[in-house]
Amino acid sequence: MTHDLAVVGGGPAGVAGALTAALAGLRVVLLDGGPRLGGQYFRHAHGAEPEPRFARQTRALRQRADVLLQHQVWALSREDDAFTVHAYGTSRADDAYGTGRAEEPAHGRAEIRARHVLIATGAHDRPLPFPGWDLPGVLTAGGAQALLKGERVPAGRRIAVAGTGPFLLPVAAGLAEAGVEVAGVFEASGGLGLARHPVMALGKAGEAAGYAWALGTRRVPYRRRHAVIAAHGEDELRAVTVARLDRDWNVLGTEELECDALAVGYGFVPQIELAVQLGCRTRGDTDGTPVVDVDARQRTSVPGVWAAGEPTGVGGWELSEIEGRIAGLALAGAAEVPGLLLRRRARLRAFAAALQTAYPVRPGWQSWLAQDTLVCRCEEVPLARVREAQALGATDARSIKLLARPGMGWCQGRMCGYALACLAGEPQQPPRRPIAQPISLGALAEPPQKER
Repeated sequence: MTHDLAVVGGGPAGVAGALTAALAGLRVVLLDGGPRLGGQYFRHAHGAEPEPRFARQTRALRQRADVLLQHQVWALSREDDAFTVHAYGTSRADDAYGTGRAEEPAHGRAEIRARHVLIATGAHDRPLPFPGWDLPGVLTAGGAQALLKGERVPAGRRIAVAGTGPFLLPVAAGLAEAGVEVAGVFEASGGLGLARHPVMALGKAGEAAGYAWALGTRRVPYRRRHAVIAAHGEDELRAVTVARLDRDWNVLGTEELECDALAVGYGFVPQIELAVQLGCRTRGDTDGTPVVDVDARQRTSVPGVWAAGEPTGVGGWELSEIEGRIAGLALAGAAEVPGLLLRRRARLRAFAAALQTAYPVRPGWQSWLAQDTLVCRCEEVPLARVREAQALGATDARSIKLLARPGMGWCQGRMCGYALACLAGEPQQPPRRPIAQPISLGALAEPPQKER
C-alpha cells in the first residue's frame, strides 16, 4: 500500500499537517518515536489529557489517519515515484485518547511508502560544555522538562536552571510548581530580551507574567548575566560554580551553590538529518544554525518533500502548528493559502528571529573550559585533544573529528556538534548522517515487516 502522505513527527507541526491533509481526503500515515503524540511542548504523562485543543486534534487525526507511535524513523529514501520511510518500532503503542482504535504492534523494522513526505521532526537542546557537565545530575533543560511532564518525575530535590533564552522560565516554573526547590535561574544574557521589540513581546506578556509569578511567589532568584560554569561532585552532582559575566560571557566573579541537579540549555538545534538525507537545500537561521529552506507553501527544494516546525527554524509551538497547517493545505492541492495564516506565520517568524537576536551565545563561554574538560562526552574527548588536533593541522570541525573522534559516539555529534564548530571557528554544518537515529546492526539485519 502506498499512502498519499507520510508525516514524520507527532508534535504540533506534524499533527496539524497530517490532520489538515487527512481532512482534505488524503490517505495519511504519521510516525513518531514517542509513546504519545505531543512533541516536547504537549508532552504529557500516560493516562493524562494533553492541552484540550491539542487533544481534540489528535482524536480527530486518529479517526482519519494511520498513527504509528514508538517508531524511530532512521532513514528516508526515494524510489521511482514514491518515498520509503524506514522505521524501527520499539514496543506496543497505547490508545491515550480513548478512540477505541487498537494500535498495531510496533516492534521491528517497518517500511512505509508514500508519494509525499512532511518532515516535522522538531529540535533538541543545544548544550555547551563546561567542567563537570558529564556528572550524573546534570541534564538539559528539555530533559528536565520531559521528565517532569512525561513521567511526573523531578530531576532532583534542589535544582539550578541555567543557560540563555526564554525556555528557562517555563522549565523553572514547572519545577517550582511541582514542589521542587529551585536554587536559582541563571540567565547568561543581559536580560534586555525583547525590550527593543515591544510590539512583538506584547502578545507574550501574559505568559511571561505567569512564569514570573510562579517563581516570585516561591522566592526563586532570577539572575541576569550569570551562568553555571562548573559542576562539582564525585559520583553525583553536589554543587555548581555560578559566575557573574560581562557582555561577552567572560567571568567577572564566582560563587559556589549547593544543588543535586542542574538543568542547562542554550537554545535548540533543529533536527534536519532526514531532510539532508534527501538532498533538501538548507540555509543558516538568524543565529547561523542550519535549517531546511522552504518556500511560502513549506515546500523544500526536493519535489514531494515538505517541512514544517522547528526543522525550518526554531520558533515555538504556535509557529510550528501554523506551518503544519500551511503544508497540509498545500499538499492537499489548495490553490491559495489563507492570508490570515500567512500573516500569522510572518509575525511569528519575525518574533522568533528577534528572540535569537536577543539571546545569542557569546564567545566567552570557551574561557570556562579547562584542558581536561570533556568536549565530547560519548567518546570522552577533552579540550586538550581538540587543541592537539588543531596543532597537527586540523582547520575545521570535520578534520578535528577525524583526528580526535569528537562527534563519533552514540549521539553522532548532536550534543557536541555546535561546541566543536565554535572551537574550530566555523559555522555549524548541516548534519550528514545516513542513519538519522541510533539503531543496532541486529535491527538493520531484520527483514522489514509487511508494508503498512
